[in-house]
Amino acid sequence: MIITAENNYSGLDEWLRGKEKILLVCDDSIRFLANFNEKMNGVRVPVVRFSDFRPNPLYDSVVKGVTVFRNEKCDSIMAVGGGSAMDVAKCIKLYSNLPGNGENGSWLKAEIIPNSIPFLAMPTTAGTGSEATRYAVVYYKGAKQSVTSESFIPETVLMDPDALKTLPRYQKKATMMDALCHAIESFWSVNSTEESKVFARSAIEGVLANMDGYLENTEEGNAGMLLAAHKAGQAINITQTTAGHAMCYKITSLFGCAHGHAAALCDRILFPWMIRNTEKCIDPRGEAYLKNVFREIGDAMGCETPEQAAEKLNSIFRAMEFEIPAASDAQFEELKTSVNPVRLKNHPIALDVDTIDALYHKILRS
Repeated sequence: MIITAENNYSGLDEWLRGKEKILLVCDDSIRFLANFNEKMNGVRVPVVRFSDFRPNPLYDSVVKGVTVFRNEKCDSIMAVGGGSAMDVAKCIKLYSNLPGNGENGSWLKAEIIPNSIPFLAMPTTAGTGSEATRYAVVYYKGAKQSVTSESFIPETVLMDPDALKTLPRYQKKATMMDALCHAIESFWSVNSTEESKVFARSAIEGVLANMDGYLENTEEGNAGMLLAAHKAGQAINITQTTAGHAMCYKITSLFGCAHGHAAALCDRILFPWMIRNTEKCIDPRGEAYLKNVFREIGDAMGCETPEQAAEKLNSIFRAMEFEIPAASDAQFEELKTSVNPVRLKNHPIALDVDTIDALYHKILRS
């Protein structure tokens, strides 16, 4: 269920009814939410804040959060922030009723016991769509751990356009591009369904319709972008992401650019390459189906042909004035072997190491 900040957060009042103590998992962005903080300062339900985590959160931080949830005898969870806050809160919910104290990474291997702990999420960026997905990421002993469970998807999402007003402009642009890339990749994923394509189309149309207002920081534009990012999250919750995201993670770590910036770097090159190479289709629905998917993406983007849609994506990228990093020979070697093969299984066109290397040389400057 989606609620909004309208009528002094009347939807939040309804959600708070009957709660005894809330664990509020939040990142630093919460200090900029004047109206929300004023509202929470006036509620009668005790609130325990937990913010002992960092971007790319550690499993140990989740264990600390579970300990706080248990010791404080909380009965519900709120997450306010970006993707990391969402991931930590999701995992706290997931692990809070498991036996033991989570030492030595035990909860990462444990059988999940679904619970009915009330969970509300308030995204403060319009990009990750994490509030709509069954995925979370934490790091244990330096290694990325992907956690998946339908049971930790928030049952209530609070959308407050004011939450986006103080985002740095680069972050606004990067998160918006992440949402757009989520929707486009979901559309062409081998896991796509009629339902996922409805979400993806809605997301693409929402991003394009609200882009100007969002970048100008209007309330209507921010509200529209929040919803578009949520729809994109619903789409990838069904399909997962594809090669664009698989290829962007190492770019982020090597060059320090934001995730959405890196995803757009990749998809702006992948899209036209895919259009030219449909004969390599590995989607079991066939090449003709994939060509039609590209036409559907073009239609969602307001274009007459897939080629025009690919150029429109590239023109949006250029309009964002994103830097294109330069890679050394050693970095290109590192990049071409960095791609997660699991995500390549979701991609509708076969990719080998040599092709990935050639694409990286188009994505980045030498």
